[in-house]
This record gives sequence, structure tokens and C-alpha cells, in this order.
Amino acid sequence: MSFNIGLSGLYAANKQLDVTGNNIANVATTGFKSSRAEFTDIYAASKLGTGQNSIGNGVNLAAVSQQFTQGDVNNSGGILDMAIQGGGFFVQKGNDGSLEYTRSGAFRADKDGYITNNTGTSRLQGYAADENGKINKGGLTDLQLNLSNLPPKASTKVDSTSNLNSSEPVIDQVAKPFSPTDTSTFTTQYSTTLYDSQGNAHPMVQYLVKTDGNKWNAYTLIDGRNPDGSAPTGATAPVPSTLTFDGSGKLTSIVGPAVSGTTLTITGWVPGTVTNGVWTKNGADANPAGIAINMASITQYNSATYRNPPTTDGYATGQITGLKIDGNGVMFATFSNQQSKAIGQISLASFNNEQGLQPAGGTTWKETFASGQPGFDAPQSGTLGSIFANSLENSNVNLTNELVDLIKAQSNYQANAKTISTQSTIMQTIIQMT
Repeated sequence: MSFNIGLSGLYAANKQLDVTGNNIANVATTGFKSSRAEFTDIYAASKLGTGQNSIGNGVNLAAVSQQFTQGDVNNSGGILDMAIQGGGFFVQKGNDGSLEYTRSGAFRADKDGYITNNTGTSRLQGYAADENGKINKGGLTDLQLNLSNLPPKASTKVDSTSNLNSSEPVIDQVAKPFSPTDTSTFTTQYSTTLYDSQGNAHPMVQYLVKTDGNKWNAYTLIDGRNPDGSAPTGATAPVPSTLTFDGSGKLTSIVGPAVSGTTLTITGWVPGTVTNGVWTKNGADANPAGIAINMASITQYNSATYRNPPTTDGYATGQITGLKIDGNGVMFATFSNQQSKAIGQISLASFNNEQGLQPAGGTTWKETFASGQPGFDAPQSGTLGSIFANSLENSNVNLTNELVDLIKAQSNYQANAKTISTQSTIMQTIIQMT
């Protein structure tokens, strides 16, 4: 009986050495989770026998359980490196179409722009974004970096905040009719860049003329011309919009063509170019609904005339310049035209029983009956953690503890070997007696 007990002890100690050695070997493996050998004792007793004097029959390896505790998250500098702070697993699709789950976020892009693991054998899964950057959570898909240019967008609105100095002198427009080339005929001017459907930039200049104590005329020209392309002189001289302020300097009304409330809408804009003073249509289109210029935030106080940077929704064609990933796993492509656009969102998986996952090598796990089916959702949803971009999660192996366990396993192995050696000596003594 003692031989069997000692052999079971040797087997258990050997397994403990294997588990500890595997942990130590993977101390630098990104996303690795340490394992622990768990043992149970063995008793051989009949159903009708009493357990009072029963002697154990050794030890048995009950399980090798993985410890899914959080590893340290450190900055790595990689553009597509990601770490999960909290629960969840990255979802990958292997070459055979099966899903894999990992905590290793060392990703890269292949020649087609698909985001893959560091061996290039599995593609990262997530939610796709439409052409407007809206995330569609209809199902998992292979995440891909779209390196194409961002198409231009025609301007549809302009918003800004400004002040007109109430101490400015009044200009007699009868004596000095407005002329964009004569600075003495207007008080100040504001410039805003508009974009047509082809991404061409056009300067829109609003000329403000103080005509009375609390009244100003506003003339709006694009490319130095009227919006329809005609010259701002003679019979086609621009028609102003009149801004009226109350005694406290607040805007009370705007009167003029295409004005609704405090919004001036430019309609009939014909984009063109001016070369050597000659205007020609460039073939691009403008927004058919017009460009709404919000003038509600204009004041007339006795302070310097100023205008905060305007906010517009149009932009030129943009080339991709970088990639950013936020805590929700949304991937934003940044472009040379100062725009950004969501191109996808990472999905994380969670399991009711993580211990039931089957290690599949390559720092991945696969679903089993014991783990239950995965639940997929965006990061920071429910119990799922957040994404740290340009970072990697280190192995959660505690090297100090593993070295201590290594010594304990070695001593355990030696002690069980001594048990067998002692039993052998006893057997030899019995044989000699006979």
C-alpha cells in the first residue's frame, strides 16, 4: 500500500512542478493567466466499513485551475496595442472560423487592413461602423482599418459668438456706399471658410457697417462675390441684413432677405473660382437647403470688437493621419482635415464560468460546455472592463510566490521519494527474515 501512496505523491509533486514551471516560463507572456494545481486525498474503504481506522490511499490531482486576476497594465506605445482593465476577453476568429478568446492585446494590421493577433492567424472581432461613423451592433465582424480618404462635406451651417464695439463711429452709407475693396465703407469684417461638395474651400466674408447708434448692416460675400456669383457692384450690389440692438447691447432683431428670426440662410450659392479677377463656376454643388448662419450670439457692448472661432460642419477631403481608441473600444480615425470618424468598435466577451474555458495555446481560450456560452457587448457595459489604448496587460504571475512553490514542490517530491525508499528497505528486511 505504501508504494502506491508514495507513487501518487510523486505524481502529484511532479504535476505541481509542471504547473509552477509553466507559470515561471510565461512570466513575460502578455495576457497570460497563472494556474494552480489543486489536489484531493484518496481513501479506500468499503461501503460497510467504518472510517474510524481507515488509512488514506494517497493523493490525486483534482484540477489545474487558472487564476483570472488582473495583470498590470503598462504603456507599450504600439498603435494597435490594447489592454483590458477589468473583466472580459478580446474576441478573435481563427483561420478555421472558430472563435477564440484572449487577454493578449498585441494586435497589428495585415496587408488588407484587417486587425489580427501578433501571429497574423486570427482576426479581431467587433462592431462595424457605417459611412457616417455610426456603430452597428447587429453582429460581430472582422475589424478592418479603412485607409481611404474621408470624402468632403458641403457646409450647411455656421455658428459663432461675437461682439460689435458700440463706440465705433457711424458710417453714412449715402455718402460712402459699401464697397468690399474700400475699408472706409465698413466698420469690421468676419471671415469663415465654407466648403462645396467637392471639398473646395471658399472664404465667406461678412462686412459689418454701423449705420446708427444701435443698428448695423451686414453684407455677406463668398469669394468676394455675391452668393450667385455676380459682382457686388452696380445693379447687383449686395442687399444688407439689418441688425438691431437694444439699449443693453443685446440683439433684438435681424431684418433682410432670407432671414428667419436670428438665422440668415444663404440660398442659391453657386461655387466658383476667381482667377485674375474673373469668376467662373467650378462645377461643384452647394447644399440645396442653403447655409444657415446663426447670428443670435452677436452683442453690441462697449468693448473691443471680437469674434470667437466659428463652428462649421463642412470640410475638405481628408487623408488618414492616425488612429485613436477610447475606453469604450471605439476606434476613431483622424484625418488631415481635422476631422475624426468612428470606423469600428471592439467587442468583449464574458462567461459565467471562466474556469471552464479550455486553454487553446497562443494565450487564447475556447468555449466549452462547462464555461457556458459567451455574452458579447461593448467595453464598459455591465461587468466588462474598459480598453486602455497603446498598452498591454502583463502576465499575472507572481514570480516570488512561484519560486517559493517551486521549493515546496521539490521538497514534496523528495519526501515522497523517501517514502518509497523506506518502504523498499522494509520489504528487504522482511525478505531477509524468510
